[in-house]
Amino acid sequence: MPKSKVRKKSVYTPPEGVLPSSASKARAAQPSPRWYAPVMIALMLLGLVWIVVYYVAGDKIGFMVSLSAWNFAIGFGAMVAGLVMSMRWR
Repeated sequence: MPKSKVRKKSVYTPPEGVLPSSASKARAAQPSPRWYAPVMIALMLLGLVWIVVYYVAGDKIGFMVSLSAWNFAIGFGAMVAGLVMSMRWR
C-alpha cells in the first residue's frame, strides 16, 4: 500500500498588536526571601499547636477559656495563612 504524503503546515504568525511589547512583558518571578519559608512553616505549626493545646488543656488556661470557640478561628487562621504563603513561595 502506498504511503500518503505528509503536508507541512505554515508557521502561525499572530497579527501586529496582539503580542505584548517587550517593555510590558511580565517580569520574571523573583525567589522568596530567606525568612519566608521559616515563617510559613512556623505559622502552620503554631496553628496546629494552638488547636492541640486548646483540646488538651484549654479548660486550665485562663485566656483560652475566655476565647472559647475563637480558639478554632485563631488556630485555623494561622494554618490558612501558612498555606496561602506556601502557594506564593518560590
